[in-house]
Amino acid sequence: METPIISGYQFRPEHLQVAARTPGIGAFMRCRNGADFVESTIRSHFAHYDEIVVVHNQCTDATPEILARLGQELGPKLRVCHYTDRVQPLGSEGHARTPGDHPESMVNYSNFALAQTRFQIAVKLDDDHLAIPDEVARMVRALRDGRADLRYQHCFSGFNLARSNDGTLGIPAFDPLVGGGDHGYFRVLPTTLFQHDRRFERFSRGPLARRFAGFFYWHLKYLKAGRGFWNYELGDNPESRYSRKKAQFENSPLLDMPEIRTRLKPGPGDMVAALLSEKARLKLARDRSIAAMFPDASLNAALDRLSPLWRDHCGLDQDGATD
Repeated sequence: METPIISGYQFRPEHLQVAARTPGIGAFMRCRNGADFVESTIRSHFAHYDEIVVVHNQCTDATPEILARLGQELGPKLRVCHYTDRVQPLGSEGHARTPGDHPESMVNYSNFALAQTRFQIAVKLDDDHLAIPDEVARMVRALRDGRADLRYQHCFSGFNLARSNDGTLGIPAFDPLVGGGDHGYFRVLPTTLFQHDRRFERFSRGPLARRFAGFFYWHLKYLKAGRGFWNYELGDNPESRYSRKKAQFENSPLLDMPEIRTRLKPGPGDMVAALLSEKARLKLARDRSIAAMFPDASLNAALDRLSPLWRDHCGLDQDGATD
């Protein structure tokens, strides 16, 4: 199957074709230079969804070849598009000043990817999400059999993984978690779409409230070549917020699971904040769930228990050293 080539596209809400969607779950992914983990992301999620749509852009690595090979192997349930316009990187002045419906906007690119899904429920994946398979399966069953209330976006989170110079895996102290309400399963409506923010693309949920659903993946961004910062083009954008984040990462210690549990244990202030803010309630529910879901004596033990094939996916040997 040939990969559709998209140029000059401008999103309109009617492109979501809400009335034409059929029951099921479609995942969508934007991918730029995702060769490190895009295959692991697809394979670890593939069984759970009715489709995975991957839209790649400005790749200079082997991403297009990997996707073409997987498309031949996995068939039409994996759908790949090539979005050819230059997309301004998040955090850049180019992004800040580019209108959200312009072909060079990350917002437009994101909405294009969402609009390619064909099912009533959608979920955004990144190309560095390694599934916690039993947790994803549990959520998907609830969505399919009607137990999951579709008046909500069912939000999920993951732990960031990073590697020290000697190859040991850990969780960065400055940025242990990803997913504070931005990733989730949602019913596609005319109002569920991405909107422009000078800092990044912002997902608008329309009438859907948010509910924390669980930890569904390990985030492998900091294990990528360039620690996952290459796509922000920081050499051309030294004032980017991601330049500051990169500096924080480089100066952050890596912690093991017991230390993270202690650090993220909610306190009285978190409980008070949750009375006043939906976002704080999400954070409280997320942090409260850590002790029960991750009681393990180490990060490696948690990975072994929850994602038994993680070493194959992460390219690591038993000691955490790069193969």
